Amino acid sequence: MTDTIPLKDWQDRAAKVLPAGGFGNFDPSVVISRGEAAHVWDADGTEYVDYLIGSGPMLVGHAHPEVLDVVQEQVAHGFTYFANNAHGIQLAEEIAGAVACADQVRFVSTGSEADMYAMRLARAHTGREKILKFEGGYHGMSGDALMSLAPEKRVNFPLAVPDSAGIPEAVRDGMLVAPFNDVDFVRGILEERGHEIAAVIVEPLQRLIPPEPGFHEMLREETAKRGIVLIFDEVVTGFRLAYGGGQEKYGVTPDLCTMGKVIGGGFPLAAIAGSAEIMAHFDKAKVGVDGFTFQIGTLSGNPVASVAGLKTLEILKRPGAYEKIYANGTRIMTALSRELGAAGVAHQVVGEPVMFDVVFTGKPVKNYRDGTEGDPKQADIFNAVLRKHGILKSPGKFYISLALTETDLAQTEEAIAAAARAVAAQ
Repeated sequence: MTDTIPLKDWQDRAAKVLPAGGFGNFDPSVVISRGEAAHVWDADGTEYVDYLIGSGPMLVGHAHPEVLDVVQEQVAHGFTYFANNAHGIQLAEEIAGAVACADQVRFVSTGSEADMYAMRLARAHTGREKILKFEGGYHGMSGDALMSLAPEKRVNFPLAVPDSAGIPEAVRDGMLVAPFNDVDFVRGILEERGHEIAAVIVEPLQRLIPPEPGFHEMLREETAKRGIVLIFDEVVTGFRLAYGGGQEKYGVTPDLCTMGKVIGGGFPLAAIAGSAEIMAHFDKAKVGVDGFTFQIGTLSGNPVASVAGLKTLEILKRPGAYEKIYANGTRIMTALSRELGAAGVAHQVVGEPVMFDVVFTGKPVKNYRDGTEGDPKQADIFNAVLRKHGILKSPGKFYISLALTETDLAQTEEAIAAAARAVAAQ
């Protein structure tokens, strides 16, 4: 049984067979053995209140009994078919009914795929090649997306900086980069180069940074009048900020959006959704060979992920679900401000109640470069103390779940108080 093997042994084994000792996702010293509701346990049995929640998918909690029931029922009937299935069709119907821009839906397995295909669709639809993104915005692992996510060097906008080795120079030439929340700069580049730009891709909530009033409205207006496709990357925000995602929360409807995480209920599933006119490029019979955007995926829309997603969405639609998620997050955000303020630590709590974190700076955080001015040493101390007190989170984010209890929240508040004192004492 794997649960009888100590954590240290798993770490040693991982170091031999996995580059950098991990999957590339999270701190490789952490080896999780199980999760239930808002808790996870590592291989040594150490229990944590979980604010990582699988990097976002487990919005209703780990191993939710209702999700577990429908998954077990489906597994008995088969795992995947590489063909349409009723559950996938139902999930597409639910997404189309909930998301403002979604006339039609095409499933893939990962958010990276969804973003890659959305950009490709925009190029097919417009006949243009360049994509405008925002510095610090994360849109998956394709070459196009891995530009100026976390650039090691500062360059003048709109030059893109590759975030990974192995990306051809020609890929960089297809991308333009702007500062988030900078209305004047974005208007200027669209006026100057809009005839070259196929799409503007943006996270409605960029990592944790909210849009300033009017920013998304400006994007919608400026792209529409230039025939540029507006893509909302809702892989994180979809069904999290609201049932209709970021476009419902902020009241702006894009041409395309991408979704993932929540819609698969913890299983690999993502989607591109948008207007029928643009989505028609997935249909060769409608657009012909020259306009056809080729897309297949072995596990796309598989029935196990689809039933998990459908049940997750059903749970989220119930009265009070989002109110509880927002109340949980607001309570923790308040505790962060209260305890760090009382300790005299300069900080900004950045984000929305569904996902947020602390940046250790006294200056407002309006874009990626503002966020990099936070004190990394203070952040490391803060996160280390939280973990010692049984709180698991990523280095840069609290993800809030529906499964958090009063006991979980009280433990989190106590951990925050201890972490604030530790930062103040450094």
